[in-house]
Amino acid sequence: MEHRKSFQTESVRSPLGELVVEGPLPPEMLRELEMHADLDAFRRPKEQHAALVEIAELPEGRVIVARSGTMIVGYVTFHYPDELERWSEGQMVDLIELGAVEVANAYRAFGLGKRMIRAAFAEGQLENVIVFTTEYYWHWDLDSSGLNVWEYRAMMEKLMKSVDMIWYATDDPEVCSHPANCLMVRIGKDVPLASVEQFDRVRFRGRFMY
Repeated sequence: MEHRKSFQTESVRSPLGELVVEGPLPPEMLRELEMHADLDAFRRPKEQHAALVEIAELPEGRVIVARSGTMIVGYVTFHYPDELERWSEGQMVDLIELGAVEVANAYRAFGLGKRMIRAAFAEGQLENVIVFTTEYYWHWDLDSSGLNVWEYRAMMEKLMKSVDMIWYATDDPEVCSHPANCLMVRIGKDVPLASVEQFDRVRFRGRFMY
């Protein structure tokens, strides 16, 4: 399968200086950058930096970053779902997970999350795949944001809707474990019907919704 990648770059003026949103970045470019100390939602910054390089090395992997000079202040990742997760059960070559979105606290007022995600979808790069993301409230930074769980959920939905991802139903136990959790999906215009039907079977494990 063809993994379409079209490098995008955008300059963003901010009170903290000029920022650059760009990607998908090749691993050699990522290795030259360093992580902001606040980017620790999933791993320690150094470990997360190594994980970003590993994702960029994957044929399907893509990493979009927001940076200040050589400092990564935000990133978005795309890759195949983990083999231990339900979403890999269909062994679909055209099902890609939007895995993580993180922006350092001081840089959250500049729309970087939306800019990074839009860069990933620019120029039809992801029209031949189904992109999904699972939003779990326990990953959300409720303390720093000052938002309650429903306000944060609304913010994440708005972010995903900026690239036409929409809410999809599922019986996945983790998604269903809390009403604020959700599955968001975008089906590219070049995705065959057979893949859409296979994804439906993964979402419900063969059960029918009426």
